[in-house]
Amino acid sequence: MRIIVCIKQVPDTSAEVVMDKERGTLVREKMPAVINPFDTYAIEEAIRLKERLGDDVHTIGISMGPPQAEDALREAIAMGLDEAVLLSSRDFAGADTLATSKTLAWGIKKLGFDLILCGKQASDGDTAQVGPGIAEWLDIPQVTFIRKIVEIDDKHAVVERMTETGYEVLETPLPALLTVVKEINEPRLPSLRGKLRAKKIEIPVYGPKELGLNPDEVGLKGSPTQVIKIFTPEIKRHGEIVHGEPEELAQKFVEFIKSRQLLLK
Repeated sequence: MRIIVCIKQVPDTSAEVVMDKERGTLVREKMPAVINPFDTYAIEEAIRLKERLGDDVHTIGISMGPPQAEDALREAIAMGLDEAVLLSSRDFAGADTLATSKTLAWGIKKLGFDLILCGKQASDGDTAQVGPGIAEWLDIPQVTFIRKIVEIDDKHAVVERMTETGYEVLETPLPALLTVVKEINEPRLPSLRGKLRAKKIEIPVYGPKELGLNPDEVGLKGSPTQVIKIFTPEIKRHGEIVHGEPEELAQKFVEFIKSRQLLLK
């Protein structure tokens, strides 16, 4: 069984965000980055499935991003993935969720797969669209918000899908794509042996040519949704302290909410 894990390198939320105002995108090259926290659960689940099912399972991490995204893939290998592939090209820059999912789908198709694992969403976008988008491009079943893989073999999987009111038990044929939530496991830390292995391993880099994609289909050119304008919102804080008797204060409060059109008729 070949398990593909989608990994995104996202800006470290503790650092200052750098934006390209003309393109309306993050300047990722100038920002410290980490593995998307939700993807660490997908990485961990792939490793656990390998431990559970044996050596017949092969795990591969895949990421689309600038060259420094290789660091995230090496960290995933240090955690326990078998290998990784980076999709990187200037043509991929500025991609929206549609173009991103298409690029990843073509990369996954090139690698071959039985199961695709993704974090439920990325911390820098919070759209939760890329995982389902990959499944649509590949025309395979998808189940989102998985909290437990109950049973799995090379033909099907039984999973628990988290909902607002509890969970559902679903069965899906393989190949399929699953997005996982943090309740599924507790990600391990990279081991020393894993770090040494990750440092030496070769990570192939594929661009549009290797994936058989037209540059006009990916990145900013292939994105139907684009950011028109970005700006830092102006923070306005106005306060007023009033004094008086209860009746007077109540009247002032009513006048205030009326002046702000907050009072429903």
